[in-house]
Amino acid sequence: MRHFLVITKSKKVFKTIQGCFRQGYSVEKASSNNVGLEMLRTKRYDFIFIDLALFSESVKGNEYKLALQAFWQLNPSAEIIVMSPPEMIRESVMAVKAGASNYLTYPINLDELKYLTESIDASLIVQSELDYLRDQFWQSDSLEIVQTKNLLVKKVFDKIRSVAPTKSTVLISGETGTGKGVLAQLIHKHSNRKDSPFINVHCGAIPDTLLESELFGHEKGAFTGAVRRKLGKFEIAKGGTIFLDEIGTITPSAQIKLLQILQEGTFNRVGGEETLQANVRVIAATNTSLKMMCDEGQFRTDLYYRLNVFPIDIPPLRERREDIPFFVEVILKKLNKFHTKNIHSIHPPVIEAFKQYLWPGNIRELENLMERAYILETSPVLTPESFPSEIFSSKDSAPLIFVDSLLTLAETRRRSIEYFEKQYLKEILTQHKGRIKESALTAGISTRQLNKLMTRYGIKKEEFKPKNLPLN
Repeated sequence: MRHFLVITKSKKVFKTIQGCFRQGYSVEKASSNNVGLEMLRTKRYDFIFIDLALFSESVKGNEYKLALQAFWQLNPSAEIIVMSPPEMIRESVMAVKAGASNYLTYPINLDELKYLTESIDASLIVQSELDYLRDQFWQSDSLEIVQTKNLLVKKVFDKIRSVAPTKSTVLISGETGTGKGVLAQLIHKHSNRKDSPFINVHCGAIPDTLLESELFGHEKGAFTGAVRRKLGKFEIAKGGTIFLDEIGTITPSAQIKLLQILQEGTFNRVGGEETLQANVRVIAATNTSLKMMCDEGQFRTDLYYRLNVFPIDIPPLRERREDIPFFVEVILKKLNKFHTKNIHSIHPPVIEAFKQYLWPGNIRELENLMERAYILETSPVLTPESFPSEIFSSKDSAPLIFVDSLLTLAETRRRSIEYFEKQYLKEILTQHKGRIKESALTAGISTRQLNKLMTRYGIKKEEFKPKNLPLN
């Protein structure tokens, strides 16, 4: 049976939709967004029809996407259709651009209604078949990596699927911590070279004087300290893939030798005369603009074009916020695997704060924060107290409220009170620079009560004192 939810105050609209879908369908009504969201907590619906006038009440400015996410968080697979009068078509189109499946105008035409739902069903079937074929390409241990709700990242994985079986050179660009190395391994794993070596070289971590020796090898006596012949990474990677991370940091002479490999497929060891064949695929990565470096004379233009055969640009985490809950789940699963704790979830306020945070360190920063919180946490749920306060300092963040259906009402209330008390005490102590008397006066409690609460929550006044002020 298919389940439809109609969010409207109009009995006529509800009766029209209910009358259009009878046998094999369950059509239910909600008189407001909040009622609809409550119904979604206990039941899953295939389609949600929302009166745009009601929906707009929860939309600030043009943030339709944010309002739609409230429904998708409870029912990720629901297809949302907005309903509006003809004069609100502009707003309806904005809602569709934000992710709604389609829109209907009043008065609702039964033929249009049926056609709309049938066409959405048909496109879902096609999409599921495409997803199945895509999943057939990816190895089973890579399926977790390629999951995403972000359109830009989906295009990245489409590119990887296209280029992986070829021999083409790939240039991956993106900010630090976006997972360039993971994508390089993904390309290698799904290439015809997967059974040969994958050699990872962090060019920025190798001293300039040793870089050429590391990459291309050297002969005995080539320089002081070269007491024997050494094979370079390009020889070790024979038949496989070499991943050159931070490619923009390599020296001018190394750039010339790398250009020779990409153009002619040959190289020489440092101090050697023998010409060696380089049967290796090159994947390079950079967190800076190589094009800009070329314009400034810091990188060879001819090498840039040889590396940039197949460019892949990875969006930063702040541009793929819809994937944050998935990353959290994967990281938590990994932490539980390697540690003795069993933390099963993370408080919703933390997820909301994550979606507001800018993530300058991207996925790597998220992993580090999760690991730190995991170590500090004493309950089976990651709570805000285990995370740095700057995560919750976004001006756009809504007040954080504890809601966890796995806990009793009493336990939820207790944790919420503790959290708000702790945040309040930190705020007034910051305001009064750690002065106990002034802080207690502002809070309307005695200094003894304040000290007792600070001890309970592990708050020390020294943390709020300027360095040059004596403690009181």
